[in-house]
Amino acid sequence: MNNKLNYRHELKFMINRHQYYVIRQRMLGLAAYDEHAGHSGEYHIRSLYFDDIDNTALHEKLGGIGDRRKYRIRIYNKQDSLIHFEKKIKKGDYIAKLKEPITRNMVDSIIAGNIEVLDVPDKPLLLELYHEMKHRLLAPRVIVDYIREPFVCRNGNVRITFDKELRTGLHAVDLFDKKLQAVPAIDDNLIILEVKYDEYIPEYLRAALQLEGLTQQSASKYVICRKYLKTNSWEDY
Repeated sequence: MNNKLNYRHELKFMINRHQYYVIRQRMLGLAAYDEHAGHSGEYHIRSLYFDDIDNTALHEKLGGIGDRRKYRIRIYNKQDSLIHFEKKIKKGDYIAKLKEPITRNMVDSIIAGNIEVLDVPDKPLLLELYHEMKHRLLAPRVIVDYIREPFVCRNGNVRITFDKELRTGLHAVDLFDKKLQAVPAIDDNLIILEVKYDEYIPEYLRAALQLEGLTQQSASKYVICRKYLKTNSWEDY
């Protein structure tokens, strides 16, 4: 696990398809696709988010708390070849992420309630998760599913991502369910634009993105999907 926290800026915007096409066309000439994007320039992300018995992650986000954290298991392209348990940390305007690779068997054990697989003293993040699950009853809450189109720019170490087709798995907790009936959590015309950077965004990128003309998005994908649950399936917070 990478124990060194690398805090970065993160900006989020909700844009429509027309804005996406315009900005994406500009990015094609100014930035490169992420090396993991493949021939299509996209990849699929599915995350299983966790929260404790008090729904702390949900309520802190809704309450605008500046310092908070979230836990999730993330897979790519619906495969089990690369699985990470991640902790996303927010401090004011900065974000950082810690992650630890885990196996499919470990995921299956966690979902089945066998949290002892996380009691690994030489892996601090897994041990932290073990204690959160044991003492704070941290448990799976919702699957968040979407397609990501990522661009990177070395100047300023900027990462620009377009997240499309945001869907929620409702009460499902099986990340690998090939028959998962994920349903749209937002209008399919809407796309989430995220911009992450270290110290600065080069002026030519800022001009191409036209950030000043966009409306920042306050709700996270996790909150959007949890609120969908509450609205559509009578989830009791």
